[in-house]
Amino acid sequence: MKIDRNSYLEVISVLLCSVVLSIVSLKYIPIIWLSWVISLFFIWLGIMVTYFFRIPRREAQGNDKDVTSVADGQVVIIKECYEKEYLKRNCIQVSVYMNFFDMHANFWPVDGVVTYYKYHPGKHWLAFKPKASEENEHSCTAIRTADGTEVFFKQLAGTFARRIVNYSKPALKVRAGNQCGIIKFGSRIDLFLPLDAEIKVEPGEVTRACETVIASLR
Repeated sequence: MKIDRNSYLEVISVLLCSVVLSIVSLKYIPIIWLSWVISLFFIWLGIMVTYFFRIPRREAQGNDKDVTSVADGQVVIIKECYEKEYLKRNCIQVSVYMNFFDMHANFWPVDGVVTYYKYHPGKHWLAFKPKASEENEHSCTAIRTADGTEVFFKQLAGTFARRIVNYSKPALKVRAGNQCGIIKFGSRIDLFLPLDAEIKVEPGEVTRACETVIASLR
């Protein structure tokens, strides 16, 4: 396991604060058991924040036909909808919601070339709400596979997310399973697929980035 390269500052800051506050608690709180409880809480908090920004080792299962999950989380939406920003056609939307305890690093879902990227500032509704897809801060990326099929996905910020990192740029060649960015704190991924894609997951299913196949392209 390694730490996301865009999160070193956050991790170091939280760990330093955790250590300082733990020492202060042990030194200045006269009730011994209470000082230890508070100190252990700050240590736990530092460990959890470090764990949040982890980049685990995964065996990539995606390619130019098998689309894997961009993120760890739970499938909350599978529906047909009209994607109006870039594809401008009906698609199957598969959304994965990440809670605080999920890894929040994101990974390319398919092999191909980036054909579109745009960042949208916005609100910070709870990420599992339907209106979050349009109104929340988000970034959008499209990838064209070798046979010309395009897969489109959104990184959505949630109530506590205040920064989306994305490595997309037009003409960038990408491979499924390599990191494409990170969303810092609770958030969601919306994945838009062709109508004839064979969906491999069900609502409520827990996904693992890089390893869970969301759909197979025809």
